[in-house]
Amino acid sequence: MRGERDDEGCGVEERRRIGAYGILRDDRGRVLLARGSAACPYPGVWQLPGGGLAHAEHPAAAVVREFAEETGLTVEVDGIRAAVADVAVFREAGVALHTDRLVFDVVTRGGALRPEPAGGSDGLGWFTPDEAGLLPLMPFTAELLGLPVTPLSADLPRALPPAQAGPPPTDSRQRFAAYGLVTDPADRVLLTMIADGYPGAGKWHLPGGGTDHGEQPAAGLLRELVEEAGQLGRVVELLAVDNLHNPAALGPEGRPLDWHGVRVIYRVRVDAPTEAVVTELAGGSTARAAWFAPEQVGALPMTDVAALATGRRSR
Repeated sequence: MRGERDDEGCGVEERRRIGAYGILRDDRGRVLLARGSAACPYPGVWQLPGGGLAHAEHPAAAVVREFAEETGLTVEVDGIRAAVADVAVFREAGVALHTDRLVFDVVTRGGALRPEPAGGSDGLGWFTPDEAGLLPLMPFTAELLGLPVTPLSADLPRALPPAQAGPPPTDSRQRFAAYGLVTDPADRVLLTMIADGYPGAGKWHLPGGGTDHGEQPAAGLLRELVEEAGQLGRVVELLAVDNLHNPAALGPEGRPLDWHGVRVIYRVRVDAPTEAVVTELAGGSTARAAWFAPEQVGALPMTDVAALATGRRSR
């Protein structure tokens, strides 16, 4: 697990959060970093500009908004760079907060650089990797810059992000998931069928699903690949991030739920494919799994995320 670990975290409430961040470089190759203000969960600590997603907000839109608020710059997303996760324990609040962090490459389109002392940043600066290595850095930022990761001091003042100060509303839910465009040496595509009783029942879907608290996105996908299809794979690259908002989804309690799903899609290779078999660990949401030749994929009824990854239209 990247970031903090805390052996005293037993018995705390587990919560989750999704954040979007940007890597912006100047013409000298330096990266822009923001220092947390007194209103920030980690005052005085430097990180890539960005912050938490609002409910129903696309991560790419979130990083553009956060850059404008924190730095005064107008930016445009130029691709997804990484998806990482970490857990921080807030002892006084009794909360272990898991944050899934989506990091984008961004380019500037205008604006004037300025901090946001009343919000998330009280200082901004352009740094080379060597210069950044001398700063107190958020662990995920150090990792993305290729620097040694040093846990934050246990004595550092900290507070939960404002949106996490209380439990989430019962009628809305945000979920982070990792899926894979899985192929084998013959370029067959592995798909899974959604079981009856679940949204999208009968459609072919990408292997993957929601990640567990404390789990990295790529690791969660590889776990799901074993559970849903009995395959051992390796992550090749991060392809895309997808956003799904359904304000009237049917929740597990049988009533409407304002549902917001954020999904990262990886390219995954299975070097030694076997017959696709669903295990009991899949939890009943997967009816079957199968390998398909590329020419077969276009005729299948697929979910929107599977159609996106395979370049087909959903049916």
